[in-house]
Amino acid sequence: MPLPSLSRRERGLLFTLALLTAIAVFGPALPAADVAIATVFADDRAWHGLPNAMDVLSNIPFVVVGIWGLYRLNRIDRSHQQALSAFPLAPPASDPPDNTLDCAWLFFAGLIATAAGSAFYHLLPDGPRLAADRAGMAVAFAGLIGVAVCERVSQRAGWPAAWFVLTAGLLSAEVFQETGNVMPWALVQFGGMALVLTLALATPMRNSVGLKLGWVIFFYAVAKAFEMADQSIYEFSQHTVSGHTLKHLTASLAGLPLLLALRKLEMRWQAALRHNPGAAAVAA
Repeated sequence: MPLPSLSRRERGLLFTLALLTAIAVFGPALPAADVAIATVFADDRAWHGLPNAMDVLSNIPFVVVGIWGLYRLNRIDRSHQQALSAFPLAPPASDPPDNTLDCAWLFFAGLIATAAGSAFYHLLPDGPRLAADRAGMAVAFAGLIGVAVCERVSQRAGWPAAWFVLTAGLLSAEVFQETGNVMPWALVQFGGMALVLTLALATPMRNSVGLKLGWVIFFYAVAKAFEMADQSIYEFSQHTVSGHTLKHLTASLAGLPLLLALRKLEMRWQAALRHNPGAAAVAA
């Protein structure tokens, strides 16, 4: 059986991922000078025996958004199944894109993994725990890029792209742990976000869920700015809140654009059920 031909966008995606892989494997090593910096944070206050309490507890919003997203996806799946039962011969034309939803599951589960890894790291910041923190983030990155690829490249490319980024992220965390080379992780994080930025400029594919990638990039950029101004914000706020704590709170908001898009998708399916005479009976 002949292999399916690739679209122009799929070829561009494949070239980009191949280029980033080549740089990670054959490019120069980047010494992990950030380890010494990343293990010292402005706000080291304890609370009821919990060390670095603000940087640990500020991961809770990741869990909230992650659980909220998984709940929303479960509702969409139930609405989809009800609609298929109500329209057995002619299901609605707005059938939800399965790969987008699968990648969304990965993204929201990744937010929970990010919270766990980050909280574990901030309890006692050091090099090995930093690798665990990045491994959790890799899951969320993979899901986000998978959704973005489904929205702007093709459905069939989304899931392979997500698995590629997940594998690359986990391997880069291991490389960092074993060799101190942070280059692969930098490519996963910043190369991945550069890819999302590029995809945000492309026209959405037909039957996309309508994710506003621009808002995801905005929250990510603000979070990075807070991270870089950790000490300055802590001093400016008179030791009320640090930049790193604000980074966690802002980064968790990057899940809201996808939640909004999924909510609109769920509403479309609920409308399809309401307007079908036999849907109520089937749903019941």
